[in-house]
Amino acid sequence: MSRPYVLLSVAVSADGFIDDVDPQRFLLSNAADFDHVDQVRAESDAILLGAGTVRRDDPRLLVRSAGRCAERTARGLPEHPLKVVVSGGGDLDPALRLWQRGGDKLVYTTDDGARAARGRVGGLAEIASLGTRVDFPALVDDLADRGVERLMVEGGTCIHTEFLKAGLADEIRMAIAPTLIGQAGAPRFLNPDSFPGGPARRFHLEDVTRLGDVAVLRYFPKVTSEKG
Repeated sequence: MSRPYVLLSVAVSADGFIDDVDPQRFLLSNAADFDHVDQVRAESDAILLGAGTVRRDDPRLLVRSAGRCAERTARGLPEHPLKVVVSGGGDLDPALRLWQRGGDKLVYTTDDGARAARGRVGGLAEIASLGTRVDFPALVDDLADRGVERLMVEGGTCIHTEFLKAGLADEIRMAIAPTLIGQAGAPRFLNPDSFPGGPARRFHLEDVTRLGDVAVLRYFPKVTSEKG
C-alpha cells in the first residue's frame, strides 16, 4: 500500500516563530484560519502531534464543526480522525483532554517507551512500538497499513523537522500571522538540520490565500520550483 499523503500544518509569526515563551499558548491564527484548519482536519484520516505539543497545548484534536462531523459519518467515517501521538519515552498524562474526548487514539513510541505508555494511557489508546527509536518512515508505512490515506501533522518543531528531514511531507500549509514575537527562546517551525537538497532546493508554491489578516501559503516540498 502506498504511503499516506502527508500535510504539515503550521502557523508562524512574521518573524518565523510558532509560539512565544509564555506558558499560555500564543494564538497566531484568526477565526477564519481556525475554521479552515478545521476543514483540513475533517478531510484527514489521522492527525499527528508530538508528545511535547500535547503536554504544552492540551489540545482536543477534534473536528469542531457539527456539519463536517455529519459529512464524515455520512461517508462512513468516524466523526473525528484518528489521533496519533509520537512519544519516544512514553511519558503521557492520561488527564489531558486529547485522551478524554472523541475519536480513536494511537501512540507511536519505542520499545522502552511502550512500557511507560501502557502504564500511563494503555487503557485509553493503542500503543505501537517502532523499535529502539522512533522511525518516521516506518511510522508512515504503519499508518498506511491501517488504512490512513491522508495524514495531517500539526507539530511541534521536532516532529515537523523529522518529517521534512526524511522527505515524507507532500504539502506544507503555512499560515503567516501579522505579528512579531522576537523572543530568542521562543520555538520556531523547524530545528536546524540537514534537509534533502539543502538550502539551494526551492519548493513549489501552489497558492496563497488571504484569510482576514492571515496569509496561508501552500508549499509542495516534493516538487521543485523549476518543475512547477
